[in-house]
Amino acid sequence: MVSTTLGRIVPRHAEKTVVEALSDTRVVLINGARQSGKSTLVKHLAKGRTAECRDLDREFMRQAAISDPEGFIDFPGMMVIDEIQRVPELLLAIKAQVDADPRPGHYLLTGSARILGLHALPDTLVGRMETIELWPFSQGEIDDTPDRFIDAIFDQGADLRHSSEVSRADYAERIVRGGFPEAVSRTNGRRRRRFFDSYVGDLIARDVNELSKIERLPDLHALTRLLAARSGQLLVRQSIGNDLGLPASTATRYLSLLEEVYLIKRVPAWSRNLSSRAVSTSKVAFVDSGVAANLLSIDARGLIRPGGLFGPLLEGFVLMELARQLTWSEAQADLYHYRTKDGVEVDAVLENRRGQVVGIEVKASSTVRADDFKGLRHLADRLGDDLVAGIVLHTGTQTLPFGDRMRAMPVSALWEAG
Repeated sequence: MVSTTLGRIVPRHAEKTVVEALSDTRVVLINGARQSGKSTLVKHLAKGRTAECRDLDREFMRQAAISDPEGFIDFPGMMVIDEIQRVPELLLAIKAQVDADPRPGHYLLTGSARILGLHALPDTLVGRMETIELWPFSQGEIDDTPDRFIDAIFDQGADLRHSSEVSRADYAERIVRGGFPEAVSRTNGRRRRRFFDSYVGDLIARDVNELSKIERLPDLHALTRLLAARSGQLLVRQSIGNDLGLPASTATRYLSLLEEVYLIKRVPAWSRNLSSRAVSTSKVAFVDSGVAANLLSIDARGLIRPGGLFGPLLEGFVLMELARQLTWSEAQADLYHYRTKDGVEVDAVLENRRGQVVGIEVKASSTVRADDFKGLRHLADRLGDDLVAGIVLHTGTQTLPFGDRMRAMPVSALWEAG
């Protein structure tokens, strides 16, 4: 369990996975967005152990690491190093150390960038390191509810039932709040917006610029706002470049940088060669829905007004709740989306290692129609028994049947079902 600014002890689902990894793996890396709670988690895990903690965000620590990598990481007990991407050269020294001393749990690292993709990375520690992603709080971590929808739906299929008291207004509040511990703890909307403004500004000015020098930072800020407006939509790079007046190569590089620092997540297209007309373009979702809403200057009341962006932001919110849950679910599954050139689509596709599939559509309305299952029935016709269930997540209160393996279910089943 980890103490947070919420004023209570908040269990992080990732803790169990990290503890297991430390028991049999030489190097464990907790990777994720800044301010998602990585430092708090590693400090908690280091308690009761002979551990040395070092933070590479501190200038004198960083200079010492650059000057003498081998001496910096030389410690007989566990060494915890925060923000390892600041001095990626340390990984080569760590590799030499753990090859000479292969005991498990030697190094516990955190990173705020996908360091295995960094061009400056000297070595990937293949076979020596396990990487665990830590996202901002899930809704279940905030509410202290099960967060077991993925396990439940693969286990129970269409027999899963859930009723909800969460209203559309409540969902809107959750979207604009997001999951960053600091933002969740701020009940004053103006103060929360200040946090989001500072977070994005600092991330672009420091972390993104550190990974790759950006000639025109205003273009990158414009891109983040454009992506927020397209949350849950296809990531068509040429279109994005045209809208911003950027070359396609520059737009592609900027998108990769925003993903490397965990501001956005790409959801790949799914295909099992069911249709030659399936498109291969990824979808984009903001890692934190609160950041996306703030970039669009939308509060909870504005979000659910007619013509608001409740639908797209709700879809991005759902995609990221699923992404968070996949890091601790027992069901080993991957997250995709599905769309054909004919416009048939399924917002989220979960496929486990046995080839079983759960299709999920997201609707911002509290009522569901038979037509809302069009894409899910398309999958059912082509997958046969491999489709476990087709679910339309909605903002109403009840689970309702819509035919064989087809169910309408409240969005809150994601974190309340167990």
